[in-house]
Amino acid sequence: MITLTRPEIEALIDRNLAAEAIEAAYCALSSDQVTLPPVGHIPFPGTDADCHIKAGYIHGDPIFVVKIATGFPSNETQGLPNGNGVSVVLSAQTGAVRAILHDEMRMTDIRTGIGGAIASRLLARSDSRKICIVGTGIQAREQVLAHAALLGPGLSFQLWGRSPEKAERAVFELSKEAHITVEPDLQTLCETSDILITTTGATAPIIKAEWIAAGTHITAIGADAPGKQELETALVAKADGLFADFGPQAIDHGDFSSAIKAGLIKPEKIHDLGAVLTKQVSGRTDNTQITIADLTGLAVQDIAMARIVLDRIEAAEKSGD
Repeated sequence: MITLTRPEIEALIDRNLAAEAIEAAYCALSSDQVTLPPVGHIPFPGTDADCHIKAGYIHGDPIFVVKIATGFPSNETQGLPNGNGVSVVLSAQTGAVRAILHDEMRMTDIRTGIGGAIASRLLARSDSRKICIVGTGIQAREQVLAHAALLGPGLSFQLWGRSPEKAERAVFELSKEAHITVEPDLQTLCETSDILITTTGATAPIIKAEWIAAGTHITAIGADAPGKQELETALVAKADGLFADFGPQAIDHGDFSSAIKAGLIKPEKIHDLGAVLTKQVSGRTDNTQITIADLTGLAVQDIAMARIVLDRIEAAEKSGD
């Protein structure tokens, strides 16, 4: 059995290879080639902490994956990481444990960033160059890194955060990787963006419908559990195209679920990214449309990341490295 730590796992991940694997996993999901049980969610009453359990099997794969991921935002006051977790990789032939990937949430962080960049690549206008990030945490950073890696040169980034100090710190750290500045006003950030990425843990909407111009693409990352919401329901209703990593999951939780519960949209209006990749449905059809991708994170992404890590280990073993 293979056991790997976070530094060992990080050294094996290539964002471009991971993006290819995640896109293939999205396609398998939209072609009914995946067994994907509902997400397990454990809230901790009286705190802002929670735990997600995601599992899945891509038909024909030699492995399946069960992932446990925790989020304890108050850890920051103790000097501890907010997120932690582990992926267990098991044989699809025997059920035996093949690997323990103690990545401390690193694979989740990276694959979530890649998911956002894939959505932008599929749904944003081809002339989009200004990418605006709402939030200052790990996922804000990962969205910048993934977009810079997957969308090519010529991009500029702006970032807004509730805390000006955290926003300045995030921009300073990311300035080595991308052209990025702070925008102190959230409304201005939204109104001037080509691509808007929301990465907060907000429990009430912070992005207003009136701030979003025609032609904008939005990817909502933060509302990944029941009770979270970043976008006004009126904004979701206003959009011309609604997309998700997995529609049934977005209906249960995420920004789209709030609009559905309010009776503003119907579930059948939501299309999977995999269906766009496989040409089952169209993505953006003109440059005036507002498109929204609501990403709540999938076990197929975790499977793709685990496969990247294991495949690279096996390749190194065969080459004698």
